[in-house]
Amino acid sequence: MKFLFAPIGIGAGLVAGIAAKKAFERIWAAIDDEEPPEPDRRGVPTVKLITALAIEGAIFRVVKGLTDHGARSGFASLTGRWPGEDPVQAE
Repeated sequence: MKFLFAPIGIGAGLVAGIAAKKAFERIWAAIDDEEPPEPDRRGVPTVKLITALAIEGAIFRVVKGLTDHGARSGFASLTGRWPGEDPVQAE
């Protein structure tokens, strides 16, 4: 099953990354008028950098997790088998 799910998982991951980036850009625009700080830029206030990284990380994790779970649920609906470990079947 993992072999059949791999292309779907990769595609879903790419879509999740794009969606998360757009969501972060919108949320950051509501927080600050400037572009989000990058870690490699000199003179960035530490508190602002931590805030941006924490928000970005949370958004990416939530979007990726929801997208991955949705892709796996859809795959299971079509094939009748859950791709990856299924604790329900292990019992």
